[in-house]
Amino acid sequence: MASFNIVMPKLGESIQEGTITKWFVKEGDTVEEDDMLFEVATDKVDSEIPSPVDGVITKILYAEDSLVAVGEVLAVISLDGEQEETSTEEVAEETKTEKAETVSEESENSVDDSRKLSNRFYSPLVKTIAKEENVSLEELESIEGTGAGGRVQKKDILAYIENKGTAAPAAKAQPAKTASAPVVERKAPMPVSIGAGDAVIEMDRVRKLIADHMVMSKQVSPHVTSVVEADVTELVLWRNKNKNAFQEKYGDKITFMPIFTEAVAAALAEYPLVNSSVDGDKIILKKDINVGIAVAKPDGNLIVPVIKNAEQRNLIGITKELNRLANAARTNKLEPAEIQGGTFTITNFGSFGNIIGTPIISQPQVAILATGIIEKKPAVLETPSGDVIAIRHKMYLSLSYDHRIIDGALGGAFLRRIADLLEQFDTNRAI
Repeated sequence: MASFNIVMPKLGESIQEGTITKWFVKEGDTVEEDDMLFEVATDKVDSEIPSPVDGVITKILYAEDSLVAVGEVLAVISLDGEQEETSTEEVAEETKTEKAETVSEESENSVDDSRKLSNRFYSPLVKTIAKEENVSLEELESIEGTGAGGRVQKKDILAYIENKGTAAPAAKAQPAKTASAPVVERKAPMPVSIGAGDAVIEMDRVRKLIADHMVMSKQVSPHVTSVVEADVTELVLWRNKNKNAFQEKYGDKITFMPIFTEAVAAALAEYPLVNSSVDGDKIILKKDINVGIAVAKPDGNLIVPVIKNAEQRNLIGITKELNRLANAARTNKLEPAEIQGGTFTITNFGSFGNIIGTPIISQPQVAILATGIIEKKPAVLETPSGDVIAIRHKMYLSLSYDHRIIDGALGGAFLRRIADLLEQFDTNRAI
């Protein structure tokens, strides 16, 4: 009987595995092409995967909540519309060699977006094996990898685990050293006491990923935060005057965020070092200016869709793209490519009524801007007839940056440039 194997799809450039969060079908169900089969969650995005063929589900090889490597067979569909007597072991054996080669190749060639406490690359598959087998970071650092550039592959860590029990303590290798910054040791967390009336809430999968990424970012990048206050009266007046006409003409609401994004993209073009990443002791200057905008989802978690080539878009284009991405984020309809490739991030503390914030850098970027709430304040203005006190619209802008490559002078100049662009907004600008 003809059959079709449903495999774990590759949902992004750096994605090596995914978690099956929900099956929409069960064994014996008849499916048509484009019927939803299952929902998969990665550290980037959640996606519903449709069936590429018509047939009958004969085997489901992984239960919900299973973490599965890319290329692994998840289910079998009989194309003849009948139950097929194929065992789980047979299906797994048929794809074992192909899957191992796929995972090995992807582990070797993929770009690492989450270097945790180390200058070495570890694929998600290797890190998962290390976690399950209680292999510490120090031990990982001691493993000699056979991949490109000495990268640790699946076979390397499995060989280490197999020989771990027989190796003499004195023979333990020292952590690999490079010309770049030394490895930072992870300190054990302080024990937490739980009282009789305390409630214990288990972190969901996304919150765990966010927590790990935030800890990693603070340990990898020495954070410095600079703050400026910007007088944005002119752009507030312009938006108040034109927002209704803008929506009528283009069918989209214009908030302040597209204006902030436009100013950030222009400033990044003038200060390219802020639009970069650090790779060991090398600085990678990014050609494209891709601005990520942090969006709060209904479940309380954040996701950061990316406006690609923001410096090439006008205010109308930025507004439309931002609204589209924000709506897709809030309804879990973002495509994997729409949250990848960011080179700089903006997070809006002002949307929660906060005046200022010190955000954490989204690795492997080197800076992130926080925008505070816009408030009316009394301010001293210089006039030809002398100083006067006037009511102005003001806000705080705070920039957290990676002090490994961005010094205070550059960080301060870049932030000041953003503020200047906002303060010099042309109130006569046509929509």
